[in-house]
Amino acid sequence: MAADNKAIAEGVLAAVGGKDNIATAQHCMTRLRLTLADKGKIDEDAVKKVKGVLGAQWSGEQYQVIIGQNVNKVYDEFTAMADVAKVAAVDENLDTAADAPKEKLTPKKALDAVLGYLSRTMVQLIPLLITGGLFKALGTIGGPAMLNLVSEDSDFYVTSTWIYNACFYFLPLYVGYSAAKTIGANKILGMVLGAVLVTPTFTDMVSALSAAQATGEAAKSTFYVLGFAPAPILDYSQSVLPILIAIPLMYIVEKYVKKYMPSVLTTIFTPFLTMFIMIPLTLAVIAPLGNTLGNLLNIVFTGLGQAGGIPAVIGMVLLGAFWQLLVVTGMHTVIISLAYVQLFANGMDNFVLLSTDSAMLAVVGVALGAFLRMRNKDEKALAAGYLVSGVISGVTEPTLFGIIMRFKGTILGMAAGGAVSALWKALTGVVLYPSGGPGVLCIFCFLPGGTANMINGTIASALAIIVAAVVTYFFGFSKEDMAAMETEELDVA
Repeated sequence: MAADNKAIAEGVLAAVGGKDNIATAQHCMTRLRLTLADKGKIDEDAVKKVKGVLGAQWSGEQYQVIIGQNVNKVYDEFTAMADVAKVAAVDENLDTAADAPKEKLTPKKALDAVLGYLSRTMVQLIPLLITGGLFKALGTIGGPAMLNLVSEDSDFYVTSTWIYNACFYFLPLYVGYSAAKTIGANKILGMVLGAVLVTPTFTDMVSALSAAQATGEAAKSTFYVLGFAPAPILDYSQSVLPILIAIPLMYIVEKYVKKYMPSVLTTIFTPFLTMFIMIPLTLAVIAPLGNTLGNLLNIVFTGLGQAGGIPAVIGMVLLGAFWQLLVVTGMHTVIISLAYVQLFANGMDNFVLLSTDSAMLAVVGVALGAFLRMRNKDEKALAAGYLVSGVISGVTEPTLFGIIMRFKGTILGMAAGGAVSALWKALTGVVLYPSGGPGVLCIFCFLPGGTANMINGTIASALAIIVAAVVTYFFGFSKEDMAAMETEELDVA
């Protein structure tokens, strides 16, 4: 294939204006990334017609020629012909704000920027999410919920649960790293800021407060960060919204501290002052924000459920359609906790958990639809892993962050499947009981309600998966999405 690679390099070099027009050349996993002396000399149509070139595009001042997995060999030929120095390969990530051209900010661009930041941050966590989900699945298969080969206190079951918790309990720490990497902030400081939210000292305070409230004792509900910033004692484990908001602010703070810090002192005092500002700000303001939003949403949805009739039906449809977007932000924990309190107090649920069950199965349907639609074998293998994780253990985060937040069209599949399923439950009066299991085993939650309840609950579950899969298959991926999956690898390093 050396001759082909050489021909690709020759064709690209000629089309971009020859060796005298190349200022710098580098590559990532799939692309040549060129800086040109004179943009006017490039023939973009000619570049795209070179045999072996899959596409090309501008990103800021950089011209990117999409080659594929043989880009490193083409790069070797290209730099030799252009007589430019080789540089180390760059990460295969989407370009940061610093690389992008300055354009007028519009609401659409702002929304795209937020979703892009979220998806680029979360896609890096795919190995973590799928690993945790599959270990959870192992425990579920071998445990009492399925094959009953081991007990809940066996070392196998305990270890599988332990590993799952290690992956998901410390999400703020992992997200702190990946979010910092996404926007170009200090990755270690991002981890520190995330770790502050789940450090044992803080979680012990949360546990002590919960224990005191359970017994009706007076307890300290606020502490002063560094002695001056009042912060509520709240549980932020498994929550991502606080750290996602905090990291961009940390980037700004770090940037300005570094700007005014004398060079001789910056190594020591820039990280210290950045954290001195950000830790109180995060614990006192940013982290409680997600909790407050969750409480507001709980008031809205609980009110709809108690109202009954059309308001309850609308509320269930909305929850079924969009609940998993709350899971993405971590704002779901407050609502789901209150729902479980109500479930065990009343012995049944006919609103929140009933709807979120539909939402969970709709995500399983998205994974199924994506698996059937994708042609790239690596993407297909990942989708299969997400599907197994959802079906067996009910863990939706791998599909959420690995598919739905990357390919916006799949949100339609998720919303359609969840909404149709929840609507069927609302119209047929389905009730959910605390007797099922994770993933598809949730259908046993309908059994205590009688034959009709079990049949309609099962139909609703099937509708969630089937509708989501069909809509995802036909409408979830644009032509650009399909082309990109054929030419790029995931940046999960």
